[in-house]
Amino acid sequence: MDFMTLNIWPMLIALPFMFLGMAISARLKSKFHKYAKVRLQNGMTGREIAEQMLYDNGIYDVKVTSVNGTLTDHYNPLNKTVNLSQGVYNGANAAAAAIAAHECGHAVQHATSYGPLKLRSKLVPLQNASGMIMNIVIMIALFGGYALYQAVPVEAIIWIMIATNGILFLFSAVTLPVEFDASKRALAWIERNGIVTQEELVMSKDALKWAAMTYIVAALSALASLVYWVLQLLGSRD
Repeated sequence: MDFMTLNIWPMLIALPFMFLGMAISARLKSKFHKYAKVRLQNGMTGREIAEQMLYDNGIYDVKVTSVNGTLTDHYNPLNKTVNLSQGVYNGANAAAAAIAAHECGHAVQHATSYGPLKLRSKLVPLQNASGMIMNIVIMIALFGGYALYQAVPVEAIIWIMIATNGILFLFSAVTLPVEFDASKRALAWIERNGIVTQEELVMSKDALKWAAMTYIVAALSALASLVYWVLQLLGSRD
């Protein structure tokens, strides 16, 4: 197999998933802006909702903070902070309620030693290293492909790509139950505690559904890349 084929096809495979991811991200932002215009009947902001969910779950050592950006919300287990984007932190709408509660869902997972979250945390260093190694190989292949394939056996390069893509797929796969579980906890809590009305609950579910789609696309993209390299390995042995 020539080096041009190995260089071009991974990029061609990634393109559809990249465009799909961009489309879903745009749809998520559109949903967020739509629901942000509908004020919660109880008037609670994302910050207030997050703080109440933490307290209701007996979590008193996690701080709720505001961060810059749009939909940059995340839970940081290292310093135990629920970081909400300004629109969610100050927002009093169904989307803000869902996202704030979702991030608190991760805090609850952390507090209860939820297995998939613990595994994902352990995979973070491997994921970062794999991404760096894969990018280095791709850059060398793009700008010095012929020399690379003359110096290193093609099968060895393929094995490196299988290993790195395998770890990236594993991380993406483990992320799915972590995110789905956080959303499940969030929706159950905001409904059980009367944070949202039934009409607002529908909006909250829709917002989290589109957020989940971004993780699904990432997992499918990682799987497609892994399958590609495994097929290249099998083909190189024919």
